[in-house]
Amino acid sequence: MGVELENSNCTNLVFTYGTLKRGFANHVLLQDLMRTGDAVFKGTYRTLQKYPLVCGPYSVPFLLNMAGSGLRVTGELYAVSARGLDRLDELEGTSCGHYERRPIHLTPAGEEELLPCAAQAYYAHKSYEEEMWKRNGRKGFGVYSEKEAKGYVKRKDRPQNLSFLDHIRIFISPPSD
Repeated sequence: MGVELENSNCTNLVFTYGTLKRGFANHVLLQDLMRTGDAVFKGTYRTLQKYPLVCGPYSVPFLLNMAGSGLRVTGELYAVSARGLDRLDELEGTSCGHYERRPIHLTPAGEEELLPCAAQAYYAHKSYEEEMWKRNGRKGFGVYSEKEAKGYVKRKDRPQNLSFLDHIRIFISPPSD
């Protein structure tokens, strides 16, 4: 069983698990894409496998591409156009090593008996995912909620003298004596 795509331009399925979800800071981008016909909300979905979902600097959520660790993650599925995917890639920093867009398998939340569907998700870049997992005590959560988002700082409100990768490196580096 596949996911029906109402808008023929929106052929890319993207799983969102953090600030792109409804009610969170970056959802405005998906709202804009839905207004222009470049995105369609498909529903609430869960990962078929367990994955670590953790927070990094500024309570930014990161899904780690370490299937089998962590918990099954609940998020939202969107069908997006190629233009929408470009805008999501830009937000997620895929060209500068922040996140990587990779395949993931999902089932509709609450309907796990249905056949899984394949989508794409933005995972933490592999260059720091293991350290991010360690920094979080090898513990993740199943849903990025208001509790996790409480300390979230929007990009424009973060110190501008360092890149996001610099902030990640500082976050994952061991404390100095």
